[in-house]
Amino acid sequence: MRETVRELVKSSVIGIGLAMTIFCLSGVVFDFQNNGTFSMDQYRFTKMVAGCVLVGLGFGIPSIVYSKDRLPMLIRVIIHMGIGCAVYTVVAHAVGWMGGASSLGKGLLIAAIQLAPAFLIWFLFMRYNRAEARKMNDRIQAMK
Repeated sequence: MRETVRELVKSSVIGIGLAMTIFCLSGVVFDFQNNGTFSMDQYRFTKMVAGCVLVGLGFGIPSIVYSKDRLPMLIRVIIHMGIGCAVYTVVAHAVGWMGGASSLGKGLLIAAIQLAPAFLIWFLFMRYNRAEARKMNDRIQAMK
């Protein structure tokens, strides 16, 4: 039980950290695009920071599913990314990250562009963890 709580806290901190990093980098890009006049009013910044925390938790907490070896990897990915993307989509609409898409096609394009980093980050973590597992397996084989 203690180990599970530790894993949940760790994955939550990592998720929130990644969400905040992406948020800050996006803010810098928007600031440059608007020639230094990018501003937020009516607690918009505060709402977006709270949204980042929720998105970080939405992707971080479900990642605990990867410690369940009984489930096939595809099911684990669907659970993790499904929950994370659903939380992200709800938060993005609530805080205004999706913008006012004038058509369904434009809305889907905006969503795809904004969800792409989530899948990129997942892919990078997957590659890292596979490489670590490969190293451990090689060490075990060398000890035999």
